[in-house]
Amino acid sequence: MAFLKYSLIRLALFAPLFVLFTLLQLGVLMAVICAALIAFAVSYLFFQKQRDEAAAALHHRFSGKAKPLRSAGEVQDAHAEDSLLDANPHIAISNDAKDPNARS
Repeated sequence: MAFLKYSLIRLALFAPLFVLFTLLQLGVLMAVICAALIAFAVSYLFFQKQRDEAAAALHHRFSGKAKPLRSAGEVQDAHAEDSLLDANPHIAISNDAKDPNARS
């Protein structure tokens, strides 16, 4: 959520600057470059707390410590598999292709 918040702040800085520079007839490419540079500078100078929170959130997500994100369908499938395994304890699941009991 912190990354989204910081991204929206930067977008809120970029959009009006881009419109302003476009209205000043700098050209689209120059308007993008100028708006991006100014938005970056303002967000870097004045939104350090939000930037640090966003960086921490990204670090936590990609460090392997965060819980995996699963869709509702994946969760339902996992529950269905677990209930089938609980109901049939004599069945073993193997992901090893060399298993003689594995089907091809």
